[in-house]
Amino acid sequence: MFGIGIPELMILLVIVLVIFGANKLPEIGSGMGRAIKNFKKATNEPEEINVSNEKKENENENEKNKEGKKSVSSEENSQ
Repeated sequence: MFGIGIPELMILLVIVLVIFGANKLPEIGSGMGRAIKNFKKATNEPEEINVSNEKKENENENEKNKEGKKSVSSEENSQ
């Protein structure tokens, strides 16, 4: 139905060359490459990002537990 062969690609390349010029083609190519790379990176990332404070809450609980253990061990040493 919509087949793009070698002749069609050559015509498109000539049109792009005429419109943008030979100096801009490397910039356009690198821009397209970065866009494809970012797209692939975005598709490989997890769908949902956890924005809750669970990590901070867990860290605070861990610190409290460590402090509690230190105070218990210091009380045992004083006896």
